[in-house]
Amino acid sequence: MEYKLAVIPGDGIGPDVVEQTLLVLDKVGEKFGHTFHYHKVLAGGCAIDATGGCLPQETIDVCKASDAVLLGAVGGWKWDTLPGDQRPERALLGLRKALGLFANLRPALLFEQLADASPLKPEILAGGLDIVVVRELTGGIYFGQRERYDTPDRGVECADRMAYSEQEIERIGRRAFELASLRRKKVSSVDKANVLETSRLWRSVMHRLAEEYPDVQYEDVLVDNCAMQLVKDPGQFDVVVTENMFGDILSDEASMVTGSIGLLPSASIGDTAPGLYEPIHGSAPDIAGQDKANPIATILSVAMMFRYSFHLAAEADAVEAAVDAVLAEGWRTPDIAGPGVTPIGTQKMGELICRHIG
Repeated sequence: MEYKLAVIPGDGIGPDVVEQTLLVLDKVGEKFGHTFHYHKVLAGGCAIDATGGCLPQETIDVCKASDAVLLGAVGGWKWDTLPGDQRPERALLGLRKALGLFANLRPALLFEQLADASPLKPEILAGGLDIVVVRELTGGIYFGQRERYDTPDRGVECADRMAYSEQEIERIGRRAFELASLRRKKVSSVDKANVLETSRLWRSVMHRLAEEYPDVQYEDVLVDNCAMQLVKDPGQFDVVVTENMFGDILSDEASMVTGSIGLLPSASIGDTAPGLYEPIHGSAPDIAGQDKANPIATILSVAMMFRYSFHLAAEADAVEAAVDAVLAEGWRTPDIAGPGVTPIGTQKMGELICRHIG
């Protein structure tokens, strides 16, 4: 099979980790008989420097014409003084909107080889940790109307509008239930229905959907309680589904509980558009180009690409097994190297994973 990939190396360590990921893709193609065609485009800070905007129209067009999109990272201190609507990170919002990517899937998986890196006590993690946070991506407060105005007696006042429709809630809810059906058959829907009207609508739609999936256990969880339970008893969760801002916060918390944020991938998907696959870590400009970045999260994002965009389960399994094997052998990049462990670089880690793929 032949596949067209839009590749956005981006900023900071993005080009470093994407380079190794493309080598992994080529190795998978060699083993399974696929050909991947790469079209590199700009987004983020590098796009601002080259074109004056964080998301050129060419990038959108190339992404729309591709089978999937691979992204390294965007942003960095160099562009921190720009106005909010001109920052590199706005490219992500623009891509999600342009491609209709309404669901973000972010696994939080505890790697047995790195369990000691988790900030939680061993007894809390005894049963393992395997959560997927399903975050709604294109609605809510991040896409609502923004206001900033002067008041006669209170100084400057700001307002951000949070809105959700039944249709937006139903489509993300179905994604969560369908995913749970393939996993441990439990959905935890997170909201703030004791305060927010949007959450009360969210809850009513989720209850209706739950009746359509009788084999999936369903529960409502208030967002503040969910934040507590993620550090108290994270093993109780399977699929966690929630709105945009809550999902942004909770997915970061769930990732840190694993102790290995540099190993965790993500997928942003829609109904028909090409999916966007990226690591959850940032651009880390302080180590860019120094052969210190951990490429595993980006490489595992490709495993998600195989699984969710191309429906190539064997290829996804091969990538994940190669990562597991390298970690089992004790190889570590600086971010996950414990005391007494000599770390390896970005290129060496990519080379080892390619070798295990075969």
